[in-house]
Amino acid sequence: MPPVGNIIRLDFPSHLDMLDVVQILTDHVGQVGGLDEDSTHWVGVAVRESVINAIKHGNAEDRAKRVTVELRLEPRGEPARLVVRVLDQGPGFDPDAVADPLAPENLLRSSGRGIFFMRSFMDDITLQRIPEGGMEVRMVKNLGAGE
Repeated sequence: MPPVGNIIRLDFPSHLDMLDVVQILTDHVGQVGGLDEDSTHWVGVAVRESVINAIKHGNAEDRAKRVTVELRLEPRGEPARLVVRVLDQGPGFDPDAVADPLAPENLLRSSGRGIFFMRSFMDDITLQRIPEGGMEVRMVKNLGAGE
């Protein structure tokens, strides 16, 4: 477990009302980490999409189920990356089965766009089932110059 003070964790019921709180916090952590305005915006889009997916698709907007968002600057003293984890308590899914939103037959469909945005705006993304149930989205944004 990372040292205290290195991680911010939000745990909340599956409701879209929390998106603004997540957005404000993500923007602030990005700025503290040294991201420029554009990078901060696009990281916010990626995080927002992952939280929307967790609430709507993962937990089916069931307020009895929780969403957890963790933001961490690593390493602690001189951060080189922002690591974001978004966890839900839904049934999970196969990330390889998500339709390519750029395929001609999917251009007018909305499914798959959130994951596409996450992959486009972050430097690394991992989607995996959680052993105790649910899904975890782990995204990394490098904080180095020109990233």
